[in-house]
Amino acid sequence: MEKIRIGIIGHGFMGTEHEKMLTGIEGYRVVGISDKDPGQLENVTDGIKKYASNEELIQDPEIQVVLIAANNNQHHSLVLQAARAGKDIICEKPVAMSLEDLDDMVRVTEEYRVKFTVHHQRRLDPDFRTAKAIFDAETLGDIYTIKSSLYGFNGNMHDWHVYVNEGGGMLYDWGVHLLDQILWMMPDAKITSVYADIRNVINFEVDDYFKILMRFDNRVTAEVELGTYYLADKPQDKWFERHWFIGGNKGSAYIDGFDPVGKIVRTDGLLKNVSGKRTMTAAGPTRSFGPPPEGKILTEPLPAVNTNHAQYFENYRKAYWGEEEFLVKIPQTRRVLALMDAVRESGRTGKSIAFEN
Repeated sequence: MEKIRIGIIGHGFMGTEHEKMLTGIEGYRVVGISDKDPGQLENVTDGIKKYASNEELIQDPEIQVVLIAANNNQHHSLVLQAARAGKDIICEKPVAMSLEDLDDMVRVTEEYRVKFTVHHQRRLDPDFRTAKAIFDAETLGDIYTIKSSLYGFNGNMHDWHVYVNEGGGMLYDWGVHLLDQILWMMPDAKITSVYADIRNVINFEVDDYFKILMRFDNRVTAEVELGTYYLADKPQDKWFERHWFIGGNKGSAYIDGFDPVGKIVRTDGLLKNVSGKRTMTAAGPTRSFGPPPEGKILTEPLPAVNTNHAQYFENYRKAYWGEEEFLVKIPQTRRVLALMDAVRESGRTGKSIAFEN
C-alpha cells in the first residue's frame, strides 16, 4: 500500500497527538514536523525530520500533505503557503477566524488544485454518535429539544488560548466542535434563529462560558452550553464531561460522559386529558410533576456505537485515493463559521439573530 507522506506544522498538544496517531495508522508516514519553538521538537520521534521553519517543511518535496496544527490565527497564511507549494492540506479547526479568510483559502486551494479539508474528529466521538443514532432512528418520535453541554472546573485556559488575537477562547476551541455536531446531526434542517449568552467568567480576554439556543425549521430547538468553571459535586454523573439530553413525543434520552452511559426513558402510558376532572397524585393535584408511581418510568439501553478518532484518518486515506468522500467538506465548515458569526453578534447585542431564513 502506498503511504501518504505527511508533514505536521505545530507540535503543541494537537500536533503531538497527530504524530502519535499517524505513526500508528496504516497508510501514513510522518515525514517531518515543524514548530516556531525549537523546544517543542525535542520529543519528536526518532526518524522524523525536524524543521527550523514552517516554510522549510512546506517546501520539502518529500511531503504530500501538510497538516496544520498551529495557532488559530496562523491557519489562513499557512493554508495559502501550502496550497501555492502544491501540497494537499488538512487544517485544524477552526479552519479560519473569519468567513473572508476561509473564502480566500478556498479560492487559492481551488486555483492550485489541491485537496483541502478540516480536522473535525469530534464527529466520531462516541457520545455524539450515540445521540445521532437515536436521532437518525427516530427512536423518540418527533424530537423537540436537543441539549449538548460540557462543564469544567479549572476555569482558566492555557498558553495562546487566553489571547483574543491568537484565536483563543472556548467558542473557537470547543464551541466550533459542539456546533458542528449539531449541524451534522441535522444537515437538512435550516436554522431560523440564534440566541447566545457569551461571558468571561474567569478569564480576562476570552470567553469561557456560553449558552447558545438555535431554533430549526424542523421544529427542533437545540441548546449548546459550555462552562469552564461550572461546578457540581456529581462524579457519578460524569459532571465534568460531555452531556446530552434529547426529548421527543415518544420518550427522552440522556447520555453522560465521553465514554457514554445513559438510557432511553419512556413511560408506561400517558394520562388522558379529561376536561373538568382533577387527578390526585402523591404530590397533590397534578398530572406531570412529583415522584412518579412505581413502574411508571420505563428504560431501555442506549444504542451501541463503535467510533474513534483514528477513523477520521482512515476516512482521509480512502478519500485521498478516491475510494470514498471526505468526512468533512468545506461548505459544512463554512456554515459553522457563519453560525459562529451569528452567535457572536447575538452575544454582543443581546438579541436573537435571524439565520438561514
